[in-house]
Amino acid sequence: MRFGPIDPPDGPKAVGGYTQGFAVPPGTGLLFISGQIPIDTEGATPFGFEAQCRQAWRNLVTVLRSAGLGVEHLVKVTTFLSDRKYAEINSEVRRQLLGEHRPALTVIVADIFEGGWLLEVEAIAAKREAV
Repeated sequence: MRFGPIDPPDGPKAVGGYTQGFAVPPGTGLLFISGQIPIDTEGATPFGFEAQCRQAWRNLVTVLRSAGLGVEHLVKVTTFLSDRKYAEINSEVRRQLLGEHRPALTVIVADIFEGGWLLEVEAIAAKREAV
């Protein structure tokens, strides 16, 4: 199995900057990132969806960096939005941060744990071990 995106030619086209699947073969190190919430190191929640989205992603990138990884190592991202109306801004921020990288992706509209939080982002990252 190769490492990377899987977009079957006989399946529906992925829209929105993601891939239908992401292959992670044996010998690959995995990092499971808990849902990252939109709070800063002082415990403050930014005002507005875009600021909260950028903060949640900043927190996720911090976890990646602490493991010696970057956004290019993300293989699966799940975003929980408090309201469908935030979908477009969420997509824009995600595309800005990921650039050309296309992990598998799920976006769910759900009730978020804390009333003031407008989203939560969790992820799985993978890196091929040196041979």
